[in-house]
Amino acid sequence: MANDVKSIVLAYSGGLDTSIILKWLQETYDCQVIAFAADLGQGEELEPVREKAIKTGASKVFIDDLREEFARDYVFPMFRANAIYESVYLLGTSIARPLIAKRQIEIALAENADAVAHGATGKGNDQVRFELAYQALAPQVRIIAPWRIWDLNSRESLIAYAQKHGIPVPVTKAKPYSSDRNLLHISFEGGILEDPWAEPPEDMYVLSVSPKDAPDQAEEITLDFEAGDAVAIDGQKLSPAAMLARLNELGGKHGVGRVDLVENRYVGMKSRGVYETPGGTILRQARLAMESLTLDREVLRLRDNLAPKYAEMVYYGYWFSPERALLQSLMDQAAAPVCGQVRLKLYKGNVTISGRRSPGSLYRPDFATFEADTVYNQADATGFIRLNGLRLRIRHALDQLAKK
Repeated sequence: MANDVKSIVLAYSGGLDTSIILKWLQETYDCQVIAFAADLGQGEELEPVREKAIKTGASKVFIDDLREEFARDYVFPMFRANAIYESVYLLGTSIARPLIAKRQIEIALAENADAVAHGATGKGNDQVRFELAYQALAPQVRIIAPWRIWDLNSRESLIAYAQKHGIPVPVTKAKPYSSDRNLLHISFEGGILEDPWAEPPEDMYVLSVSPKDAPDQAEEITLDFEAGDAVAIDGQKLSPAAMLARLNELGGKHGVGRVDLVENRYVGMKSRGVYETPGGTILRQARLAMESLTLDREVLRLRDNLAPKYAEMVYYGYWFSPERALLQSLMDQAAAPVCGQVRLKLYKGNVTISGRRSPGSLYRPDFATFEADTVYNQADATGFIRLNGLRLRIRHALDQLAKK
């Protein structure tokens, strides 16, 4: 293919798609391909990825440890916004893409590359997430999306291509589903999972045991929060990345955080994904408990009205948009009072809140008590109720007139 592309930076994982894409880019564009792999807490050594990329023909390989940045600057701000997509998905894949794209663009600019490439398919959300981020950060850099222009349009054809070129891949025809893993979660899609009636095979799960195989005794832990972020487990201070890693261990041990979801992709189709998010599930439940104690009712209501919109921004790929940045300021301000401790129990897939306390608690026993008190005159409720019932009485009067 005649073109003026001399160098491409590829977002490279070493998996099926990007392994083949690396070779395909070389063959198609006859240019240098720089491989970039982001360590976001995949739970595996990435040096073999470097070796694999070099053997496949990469001119240079970047492997960057972004775990702390990922947790601190992406996952935690998203959790401060209480973001969740379609009621159950904690956006583990979605939130990783803007960081990968950001670092990829930084490398492309530093290496004077002409283009960036990704392994997202033409049917999925990731193509949108990567490319919106590229355009927000460096619109002058060319974007190459192989899935939208090549003729390798099935897992079988990809595996055959890999075998032809001697590229080892981590999937087989027996287990053709793909997965994506980081500190927040692991996702699975494709293969048997494309049938929404089929139960996911138990041997597919990585981060969690089956709830039926989890310990028969509940485990109680305490989380400390400061300004909306979890900062300690059982009194031990942890960085954001270490916090997620530890909560994943605890949650996975007790079968917490499995989700089987048929979701609505941004491009318009439904797809099925299976997710394991043990640490994120614990963190969300603990935050909700802490917020119930510390957030003003109207602030909480406004935040919850905006949270689905925020979640859509993350899911659709608008992390670097001005509207997300604006909304983040509101979410951070709303989360500022979320400080204190939450005690919870983990047991066979469940997270149960057993206690919460905060120096800034808005819960006042002297107000809420059913016993005699001096701060609340129950007779005041009469006027309050009558004022709130005024429109109902007017509606009733009009209905009676209409009947006459």
